[in-house]
Amino acid sequence: MIRKNLSLAGLTVLLLGCLLAAYLTRDGGGVRPIPKPASASQAVNIDQSLLEAANRLAPLADSRDEQALAAQAERLADHELDLAFESALREAAAAKPPASGPIQQLNVRIAQTKTRISADQDRIAKLTKEAATNDTATAQLDLARAQLALDQDELEDAQQDLVRQGGDEHARLERERQEHEAAQQNPPPAKPVSTAGSSPLLAGRLQAWIALGGKNGQLEAARQQAAAKTARLEREHTSLEALLHPNSAPPGAAPAAAPPADDASSDDVDADDSEDLAAMTARLRGLSDRRKTLAELDRRIQDTQHLAEAYKSWSSLIEARRRGVLHQLLQWLALVVGIMLTVVLIGRALRRTFRNHQDPRRAHQLRFLAIVSVQAAGLLAILLVIFGPPSQTPTILGLAGAGMTVVLKDFIVAFFGWFVLMGRNGLHVGDWVEINGVGGEVVEIGLLKTVLLEMGNWTNTGHPTGRRVSFMNGYAIEGHYFNFSTANQWLWDELQVTLPPGGDPYATAERIRETVERATEADAGQAAQDWERATRQYGVREFSAKPAVDLRPSVNGLEVSVRYMTRAPQRYQVKSRLFQEIVPLLHK
Repeated sequence: MIRKNLSLAGLTVLLLGCLLAAYLTRDGGGVRPIPKPASASQAVNIDQSLLEAANRLAPLADSRDEQALAAQAERLADHELDLAFESALREAAAAKPPASGPIQQLNVRIAQTKTRISADQDRIAKLTKEAATNDTATAQLDLARAQLALDQDELEDAQQDLVRQGGDEHARLERERQEHEAAQQNPPPAKPVSTAGSSPLLAGRLQAWIALGGKNGQLEAARQQAAAKTARLEREHTSLEALLHPNSAPPGAAPAAAPPADDASSDDVDADDSEDLAAMTARLRGLSDRRKTLAELDRRIQDTQHLAEAYKSWSSLIEARRRGVLHQLLQWLALVVGIMLTVVLIGRALRRTFRNHQDPRRAHQLRFLAIVSVQAAGLLAILLVIFGPPSQTPTILGLAGAGMTVVLKDFIVAFFGWFVLMGRNGLHVGDWVEINGVGGEVVEIGLLKTVLLEMGNWTNTGHPTGRRVSFMNGYAIEGHYFNFSTANQWLWDELQVTLPPGGDPYATAERIRETVERATEADAGQAAQDWERATRQYGVREFSAKPAVDLRPSVNGLEVSVRYMTRAPQRYQVKSRLFQEIVPLLHK
């Protein structure tokens, strides 16, 4: 008892440990996005989740209506992403570089390199004009071109360093936009419209219903994602509009009183004239960029709203299809229940039919077979309703044929064994045979089985036992049998006689041999002829049917054993007649 409790406790602890380990590693199978490396300046990341969701959902569209909505969703998400790139690129171009640090040093280096490149280009242009008449200018021209190539390489290296340090957001965003445009120019091949639909059977409808539920869940998640993006863009729009109109009154409020208009004075004119025109120009350009960003936000909000509506319409189509599939699924379930009810009713009817049968045991067997047959037919019908007919019919028929061959092997061998038994060296009704150690007379040779009327021990009586023994005919091919009727049912029989004490045993044994030989002379001659006629085609040696006598010692004295030829059906009568002649001989 203690060992059983310990093993039960050990299995329980192992199960709890497995469940705890599975819970702790629940997030290990998911694929997480690789985080982007941090940069020296704050990087502007473009949210591409809407386009990724649209591309992921596009292959799920089956019908033409769904494919149209999927294409609309991809177009809206791509347009919103293009607007986001434009706003980010404009903001990155207007951003001021830092006043100190590695990025500022790289910017100074780039500016200096650009100045040198401009000077190199001017010098090359000047030397190109002089090289036509001056050989010295030609050599200086080659040197200037080499210097220009060196400065251009230095500029490219500095720009790459700036990008690597995160100081050139415009270049990074431009590269991302180019990658996005290249991906959009090579879209995946369009999925053909599905016209066949799912399987009309119960299993196919159930699978379609589950698949449509999963697709609807993905569409709902994409719609919520688009709605969340709309809300975020609206908040950005409100914040940017508040920056552009800091003193704007809220809706419904009374307009603020205008300041009193004073006459223009020379002080105001001087102030306006003293304002830096460059700063004014930069401020106006910044305001223009913000206005453009505000307008782009409005268009992005419209795109995300239309995207959410497209997903909602797509989800409505999926819901309609799912309701139709559910309707068909309920019809198939009703058919399955109807088949089960029919089987139950037929079973009850069969029980009532066999209730008043005259033979109760026979009625029980028939009722059982009938009910099992009906239940098997009902189960087969339900399986056909659920899974349908097999698609690989030739393969299934081949496997079924092979299985039936293995199962019915004995019947097949017995059938071909019947042809062997019907041959020239086979069996016939009335033959005396021995099959699998059972001897008897053949009373029936059927297509599949052989029936014997069993005989007792042939060496003693050979009387019938009254039992009918059946054998499958396969023994003619796989086993062996003995036919004693091949040579008119001749066989060797034997009798044993104990000699009385006194007298000459050899003389007595010789007289017994003469008596047996005289009594069986006719049978021995006929047996020799029959044996010669039956074995002539095989070329065997000559057969002798004369009796043989053997004198051997025993506990009670000497014993004479005599073997002689006789017919199988008459061996008991022959042995009795021989004893009748031998007993008086022993008394003499």
